[in-house]
Amino acid sequence: MKAALCLGSFLLAISTCFGQTPLSARVANYDMDITLDVAQKYLVATTHLLWINPSPDTVRELQFHLYYNAFKNSKSTWMQEGEQFMEFVGDDWYKDCDWSWSLIHRMQDSHANDLTKGFEFIRPDDDNMYDETVLRVPLIVPVMPFDSARFNFAWTAQIPRAMIRTGYNKDFYFFAQWFPKLGVYEPAGMRYATKGAWNCHQYHAEGEYYSDFGLYNVDLTVPNDFIVGASGLLVKKTEHDEKSTTWTYRAADVIDFTWTASPKFIVVEHQWKDVNVSVIMYPEHQIFAPRYKASIDNVLSFMHAHVGEYPYPNVTIVDPPIHGMFVGGMEYPTLITSFSTVFLPASFKSTETLVIHEFIHQYFMQMVATHEQEEPWMDEGISSYYEARIMDEVYGPQSSMSSCCGLDIGNFEFTRHEFFSSGHVKVAPNTLRSWEFRHGGYSAMSYNKVALWMKTLEGLIGTDVLDEAMKTYFERWKFRHPCGRDFISVINEVVSARLPEKWPDGMNWYFNQVLEGTEVCDYSVASISNELMTKDVGYLNDTSICHYPDEAFDKTNRQYHARVILYRLGEMRLPVEVVMTFDDGHTTTEQWDGKSRSTEFSYHGSARIVSAEIDPEHKIYLDLNFLNNSKTVSLQRTGLQYYFTRCLTTVQHLMETLSLLM
Repeated sequence: MKAALCLGSFLLAISTCFGQTPLSARVANYDMDITLDVAQKYLVATTHLLWINPSPDTVRELQFHLYYNAFKNSKSTWMQEGEQFMEFVGDDWYKDCDWSWSLIHRMQDSHANDLTKGFEFIRPDDDNMYDETVLRVPLIVPVMPFDSARFNFAWTAQIPRAMIRTGYNKDFYFFAQWFPKLGVYEPAGMRYATKGAWNCHQYHAEGEYYSDFGLYNVDLTVPNDFIVGASGLLVKKTEHDEKSTTWTYRAADVIDFTWTASPKFIVVEHQWKDVNVSVIMYPEHQIFAPRYKASIDNVLSFMHAHVGEYPYPNVTIVDPPIHGMFVGGMEYPTLITSFSTVFLPASFKSTETLVIHEFIHQYFMQMVATHEQEEPWMDEGISSYYEARIMDEVYGPQSSMSSCCGLDIGNFEFTRHEFFSSGHVKVAPNTLRSWEFRHGGYSAMSYNKVALWMKTLEGLIGTDVLDEAMKTYFERWKFRHPCGRDFISVINEVVSARLPEKWPDGMNWYFNQVLEGTEVCDYSVASISNELMTKDVGYLNDTSICHYPDEAFDKTNRQYHARVILYRLGEMRLPVEVVMTFDDGHTTTEQWDGKSRSTEFSYHGSARIVSAEIDPEHKIYLDLNFLNNSKTVSLQRTGLQYYFTRCLTTVQHLMETLSLLM
């Protein structure tokens, strides 16, 4: 408690110095001066870092991400893992020696101690001696518990060409995961940490970044004719001469800083309530501006209403040119990238999908700052769920992905298709870290499966209960670093309070299956039967009277034994609803806990079952096969009709067989 009070007092003092009450702890704060050399494709930079020790530990070293070193040689961990990406880049990338790197030339602490001599590259994930994406910096003066320290360093970087998420092509530049950035020091009790330690993974091809919140003041010096877009707000522009201009940005309470520049950019702006929306694009893409406006307005409205308030004053959408397509579909603080092409009709809503998905990330992994490398499902999966939900709500559940050429596809429908056609839906659980999906399945599991089990969770507990749980989760964990255990705890808390009769202990039974397990869900209607009931026949009471069938048959009041048999074909066990429809028009809804391999429901009366359907409202989106969820029978009206139909069917099958043999 005393340590927490000390940290709170220190943060209050820091916020006073910054002139505003912070939304976050602002653990890692950067003042950077960056100059872009477009001739050499080179960055020259200085950084002033203020770091606050968030723990009761004495910290004796720093660990930095040097992301651009992932593209330094063909043996780095990223390059070894990202072979599928490099296929798109082409051989010219190698032939032209477009390798990049990041180099810190000197670093000093606030006592003027030179820290450069202690630099050491470490490989916490794979011991790959060729990987130099994590730099360890031993400190001469340790950082005391809850104290702060300042570090100054000068660095340069060779910019990669047309690389995934970052780089340049022609006169288009995009800088993401580009500067030497401090890892996260996790105190004991934070996420899964049992003792204080740095969490600073190597740069992997799958999964992106995990960072502390901070305040960024960044000067970007570029050629005069360049237009710049960046995280945060533009504070001022300073024109130095006929050659260069400095764009000064300030981004508060964010986990990263990203920027883009090109002489061909145009900016289209509009206002959504108190949020200024800027779309940065090439002129030929201006026809997409109305679609960008509608998409961002829709997602802002939905997230405000169903999750929580967007607290930043602005958001920037970057629509890259075709030669910058590799940076499309990405998310960074207050800045997202989409992708558009005139080759696709407006009825194919890929542009809208990207805008909505990437903006949702402003909530899930930007504000609720989960660890995408260690638990990718917590941001990609949850964002995919909200993407599908918003798209289906705005554009219709049957046409939210596409409504062209007579082909209507909904977003959740497409998500189901992507997952169940992925080749191996049991290849891995959701609990793997991003680089541990060694035999495929990263996208299917981290995106599609989570969206489906979130949709199924919505069906099980109700939309209003899920919305309350997600609002609670967002409010409790925004500007902090939760883990999967924290997410489940909030869901359990809200569900047990709202649905105590149904799930008093929460939903651990569910998460054990969908998150930690690899089971498949598949329920089916096996059969429907309607057996005509007669009175008992034979010697019933004594041997003096025999009851015959013709005496028992009552033509005026026929009674039936109607029965439905259900199968659980998959390993997953979920409760399901079953609706029986009878020939007199009435329906009956039954509840099955879904645990046994088979079950049956039977009825006695004058009505016969004509159809049975499991999960008629499609609450269980994880069900492998919706087609076997229902069955309908044609009731026999007369004996002659029955035998005529059987005979006709037999003849038809015989003719089909003969046609195959001819």
